[in-house]
Amino acid sequence: MKTDKTILVCGGAGYIGAHVVRALIEAGRNPVVIDDLSTGHAAALPQSVPLVCGSIGDRPLLNEVFSRYPTEAVVHLCASILVSESVRDPLKYYRNNVGNGLVLLEAMLAHDVRTIVFSSTAAVYGDPQFSPLTEEHPTAPVNPYGWTKLTFERMLHDFGSAYDLHWVALRYFNAAGALPDASIGEDHHPESHLIPLVLKAALKIRHPDLSNALPGSLKVFGSDYPTPDGTCVRDYIHVCDLADAHLLALDYLSDNGQSVALNLGNGAGFSVKEVIETCKTVTALPIEYELADRRPGDSPELISDSARAKRTLGWRPKLTQLSGIIQSAWNFHQRFPQGFPDKQPPSA
Repeated sequence: MKTDKTILVCGGAGYIGAHVVRALIEAGRNPVVIDDLSTGHAAALPQSVPLVCGSIGDRPLLNEVFSRYPTEAVVHLCASILVSESVRDPLKYYRNNVGNGLVLLEAMLAHDVRTIVFSSTAAVYGDPQFSPLTEEHPTAPVNPYGWTKLTFERMLHDFGSAYDLHWVALRYFNAAGALPDASIGEDHHPESHLIPLVLKAALKIRHPDLSNALPGSLKVFGSDYPTPDGTCVRDYIHVCDLADAHLLALDYLSDNGQSVALNLGNGAGFSVKEVIETCKTVTALPIEYELADRRPGDSPELISDSARAKRTLGWRPKLTQLSGIIQSAWNFHQRFPQGFPDKQPPSA
């Protein structure tokens, strides 16, 4: 579906957001990005895409954006996402993920924008009672991050009932990988996700001159979980497959689809140790790690059943092999060993 109106991508300079923007452009859509660049990168966006620097918690700014760019729908990817940080500082998470999100919804209603695709998370489920996880699994988050995402989903339910808001909440499992041409990929400072952390450990071997600019020793948090090798098991989904799901969700809503929450994952789980071993194979480098205590708020296993997304959206993940996902990430990290040029990590 093509239109002269814009898609407002909140958090569009972030890891997943930048891939969504690229997918929108390839589909002939007109994305406009709002991002405060606290974790995102202007360099991840094509220069042709309008970038409004600011927060979705800034109501006057949102009013200006909606007035300037006639908007058909919003893709909402703005969030604080570090589980351990959410345990230490829940105030930050409720303010950003819930409070600022409420400001966004208010502005949408004021400007008669009634369609939103929301970046949710598998963390809404908490510790699995069965596996793989379907959308019927009880929602009982085990950390503030998960609770803030579930709270926003609840807001979408209530706003839909009261104000005719149409929404899809996409419950991601573990996003990974990079664009095939390696032009954009995962670049967080500090980095908390497993695959880039493992690949950065490999980069320290390949580029010893960058050691001071890369994270410290690789740590495996928890080796006594009730899993086959004692380390956490996660379902890794390629970021381009996630981006495709956002476009399908927008088209689904434009065709009067009912509001719904959908899992997005591959349906296969890999342990932390399995990921490290696969990274060793892809990079052909020895990667050392040390065992550490569990982090608060981590679930032992999260594996997706994404059958509902496949039925509802016609979505099919294309890049399902862990080795291929890691290879695409490795290509990006080799191209940008210190990250995007607009935000380099500080030297020690």
